[in-house]
Amino acid sequence: MTHVVGEPCINCKFTDCVAVCPVDCFHEGANFLVIDPEVCIDCGLCIPECPVSAIVTEDDVPEEWAGYLELNEKYAAVWPVIDAQKDPMPTAEEFRDTKGKTDLLDPNPFAG
Repeated sequence: MTHVVGEPCINCKFTDCVAVCPVDCFHEGANFLVIDPEVCIDCGLCIPECPVSAIVTEDDVPEEWAGYLELNEKYAAVWPVIDAQKDPMPTAEEFRDTKGKTDLLDPNPFAG
């Protein structure tokens, strides 16, 4: 089983999860993080660390996040690994409670 990053991460990109990951399974896009399902060891350390509750097990993906397992797989294959905690996006507080952000997901890798 793997873990999945869902919609609450978009435009927030808190990286508390990255700091506790023992296998560097997170990948970074311009405004979103994903988990590589081939690398994730299902340890669960990341789940309680996420301040916006964006991470769930693949068996617990809510209906409104349908498709996020596929998004995580797709972008983990092309986005760079993130292996150290960074500051969240400047928009994090503004978007932390926003619902319906899927259309805001930027498919570009993090370039900075």
